[in-house]
Amino acid sequence: MPEALTRLRACAPMVVALVLAALTLRLAPRGALLPDWLPFALAGLALAWPALRPAGVTRDDTLPALAVLLSSVGLAVVARLQPELAQKQIVWLGFSLVLAVAAGPVFARFRVLAAYKYIWILGTIALFVALALFGQEVNGARLWIRLGPIQFEPVEVIKLLIVLFMASYLNDTADVIARTRPWSLRANAKYLGPLFLGWGVSMGILVFEHDLGMAVLLLATFVAMLYVATRRIDLVAGATGIFGLAAWWAATHYSYVERRIAVWRDPFHDPLGAGYQAVQSLFSLANGGLFGTGYAQGRPDYIPEVATDYVYAAFGEEWGAIGSIVLLLVFLTVVLRALRVAQRQPDLYAKLLATGLAAVFGFQIVIIIGGVLRLFPLTGITLPFISYGGSSLVTNFLLVALLWAISSERRTA
Repeated sequence: MPEALTRLRACAPMVVALVLAALTLRLAPRGALLPDWLPFALAGLALAWPALRPAGVTRDDTLPALAVLLSSVGLAVVARLQPELAQKQIVWLGFSLVLAVAAGPVFARFRVLAAYKYIWILGTIALFVALALFGQEVNGARLWIRLGPIQFEPVEVIKLLIVLFMASYLNDTADVIARTRPWSLRANAKYLGPLFLGWGVSMGILVFEHDLGMAVLLLATFVAMLYVATRRIDLVAGATGIFGLAAWWAATHYSYVERRIAVWRDPFHDPLGAGYQAVQSLFSLANGGLFGTGYAQGRPDYIPEVATDYVYAAFGEEWGAIGSIVLLLVFLTVVLRALRVAQRQPDLYAKLLATGLAAVFGFQIVIIIGGVLRLFPLTGITLPFISYGGSSLVTNFLLVALLWAISSERRTA
């Protein structure tokens, strides 16, 4: 009986999230989420997620609940913007939940993943090469691979593989790297060589794929994990400096990157051409004001590609600054809880893995929202759980499922 009560308590945050999700999805246009039984099936999968956790442990059950809540908000936003995409998004949501539930037994033994560190980096390089050879170029960046009717973004998988590799490698070498003197070139090359393969992937994505956003995301994650493991400022400064030089070179040699920077500096220089998206997004945010125009009352359809790159602008127009801040607070809650999971881990590998997952999730939010708000150039990455995109949705659900598994603690009487 106590175990049954514990499992019921574990489902409480998910029940609250599903109630809020149901209220949110009631706003969606009629017929946008067909068939009608599919949302109920997804609710059953969502409840099964925390209910099927191992016996005798406690976990941070708020993490899965927040993932489901955010994805329901994203589904309602996509249904409002482009109902035909909502049909695909809800299928991807179902697939993501199935994977999250099915991955539970595997992720429960997540520490065995540390034994495959070179598998992760080899998989990263293989995906990177496949993207270079078979990728499709969209708006100047090579981001997609198409397999029949399915199109996916390998960089979404690459970011998780980089975290797995770095957590495994730093778990074995962090103490040695931390004690190595900056001027000891031979020792640094010996222990940092394999590690900088992961950093080199971010450089390669920038130079060969022209994807500035994912390159910055991988660099930020790399630097955060390296600092947490070693506390060496010189490595952080060196990696950032070299990347800055590569970014400058890309900005002066690739028209795609140069155009993004020019639009960021002055979107009104060409308001009907290159700056059209940025200008319309600024109009949307201004039109939303403090309280927003209301769901389905704004005109975010003036923004091209609004369901992907500029979904935050569309959300801000109809829900206002207050709604946008609430959404940011939910994102912040996920990041803080992930960092709390990292802090409570007894071993370095689990601590680094949770830190890396929190970093890759948090930095992605900062990069895309900062781009929409013109804090820095916009990059073509998705807003987790909110933007349309099956690859992003699946990857972020797996990220949360892994964080949820890392949060396991033995239950005491």
